[in-house]
Amino acid sequence: MYRTYIKRPFDILCALAAIIVFSWLYIIVAVLVRVKLGSPVIFRQPRPGKDEKIFNLYKFRTMTDERDENGNLLPDDVRLTKFGRLLRKTSLDELPEAFNILKGDMSVVGPRPQLVRDMVFMTQEQRKRHTVRPGLSGLAQVKGRNGISWEEKLAYDLEYIKNITFITDIKLILMTVWTAFVKQEGINQEGIETAEDLGDYLLRMNEISSEEYKDKQAEVNSLINT
Repeated sequence: MYRTYIKRPFDILCALAAIIVFSWLYIIVAVLVRVKLGSPVIFRQPRPGKDEKIFNLYKFRTMTDERDENGNLLPDDVRLTKFGRLLRKTSLDELPEAFNILKGDMSVVGPRPQLVRDMVFMTQEQRKRHTVRPGLSGLAQVKGRNGISWEEKLAYDLEYIKNITFITDIKLILMTVWTAFVKQEGINQEGIETAEDLGDYLLRMNEISSEEYKDKQAEVNSLINT
């Protein structure tokens, strides 16, 4: 009942309330991003949504566009500024995702929308996480966010989709506020500024070969450009 008829209206109500109540914060963060990092203020990135339909995720920008002499972007840890780290630590960079929720790309609670290049490395079982709308937060986020392994993260996603209830979602929303804004834990993996891609993780753990890695990366390009 909740999953079919109530969850979507609940998402719309929550997203509208957040945008209206925190409109002043959206304006302040947007101005600061424009001054400190330049434009565009909003960062857009393709992510797999429900039924693996690709959509553009909205976030406030946290990195510069610094490039080397060959025109290639510098590593994330170089382009991620002190201000950008603050936005990520406080999760303020994720405020624009409320508009993704309004559009129907996302839900308030659900498996976090991973990168397209993460999706192609998932097993068929793990890709069942895409049978529901991805969420602003989810079970994996309150259990450790980027501080837990990929296996644990995807297992928590599958655990959530098996029992979606109003009470569960309310509990996860409250736990998210506590974990992200009060405790501020599990934001990044130890020693890594940004979360490690699933493909890179599998390659590092010798669970896939270099050839498999290259083939999957080629698949990513075809999905995004479709």
